[in-house]
Amino acid sequence: MLGPKVIVVCALLYLGLLFAIAYWADRRADRKRSVISSPTVYALSLAVYCTAWTFYGSVGRAAASGIGFLPIYLGPTLIAALWGTLLLKMIRVSKAQRITSIADFIASRYGKSQVLGGIVTVIAVLGVVPYIALQLKAISQSVTIMQSYPVVNDTGVVAAIPILQ
Repeated sequence: MLGPKVIVVCALLYLGLLFAIAYWADRRADRKRSVISSPTVYALSLAVYCTAWTFYGSVGRAAASGIGFLPIYLGPTLIAALWGTLLLKMIRVSKAQRITSIADFIASRYGKSQVLGGIVTVIAVLGVVPYIALQLKAISQSVTIMQSYPVVNDTGVVAAIPILQ
C-alpha cells in the first residue's frame, strides 16, 4: 500500500522534473538552439490530447455506448493530416499581428474587437473550468486507488520483475 507521503513525494519529483525540462528548453531557446522546431516535440505533443479524460471518461463511455466513443478521437486523427498547413498559417498570422492568445487571434480576425476578445476569454474560461475539475477528480480517484491497494498484489508480477531487468 502506498502511503500519502510517498504519493506526494512522487508527485513533487514529477513536477520538479517538468520544471527542469522547461528550464532546459528555455536555456536552449536563448542560445538559438530551440527544441520546439523538432518534429519529435510535435509528435509528443499529440499525447497532450490523451489526458485523464482518456483514461477515465472514454473507457466508461466505450463501456456504456460501444463504438459511439470513437468520433471523439476520429476528428483529431483526421486533422493531424492537415495540421502542418494549418499551424504554419496560424504562426504566420500570429507573428505578423503580434498575437499571443486565442482571444487575440479570434478578435484579430474580426477587426481587433476588444469586446469580442473579452467574450472569447470568458467562453474559454467557462469551457476549461469543468475540464480542470475533471482532471482534479481523476487525480483524486487515482490517489485513492493507490492508497487502497498494495503496490504489488500478484505473485506473478513479483516473479517476473527479475526477468524484466
